[in-house]
Amino acid sequence: MIDQLHVGQRGLTDDIVSMGFDDHMGDLYPFTLRNKLVSITEDIAYFQPGAETPWGGEIVPIEMLSVLTGSTSDKSNFKVRQPSIGLFIDLEVRLLAGPVFVGRPYRLEREIVALGASKRTESYWVRTTLQDGDLAVAEVLLHSGVFTESYVG
Repeated sequence: MIDQLHVGQRGLTDDIVSMGFDDHMGDLYPFTLRNKLVSITEDIAYFQPGAETPWGGEIVPIEMLSVLTGSTSDKSNFKVRQPSIGLFIDLEVRLLAGPVFVGRPYRLEREIVALGASKRTESYWVRTTLQDGDLAVAEVLLHSGVFTESYVG
C-alpha cells in the first residue's frame, strides 16, 4: 500500500503555512487555536492572545505544531493506495531555534525518512521542517501507518 513511497522522497511543494488564533486548519482539525487554548492541559501565558514574551510574540503550543504541519500534508503528494484505513502511530516534535510564533508564516519542507512493515500494517515516517527564511525552527516527525487488511487487492 505504501509501494509508491521511498526513503528520501520529498514533498512536491514547499508549503507556506501560519496559524492564527481563529484560523481553521483543515477538515482533519475541527478546532482553532483559540478553541484549543480553552482546554489545553499545559496552559502557559505565552500562548494567549496579546501575550508579551521574551521572543517578541505569542507562541504556538507544542501540541499544535502537528496541526500546523499537518494542515497541508495533502499537498505533499505522498500517495498511499486507496481505499485503506490509516492510523497515527507516533509523533516527535523538536524545537531547533526558539518557539514557533502565532501568525508568522513558515515554509514547510517534507521528506520521507523511513518505511516499515509489520504483520498487520505498513508505515512511513515523514519529517516536516518549519523554516523561517533559511533558519530551521522546528521539526515534526510523524509515523503514519495503514492497516494491511483494509486494502482490497
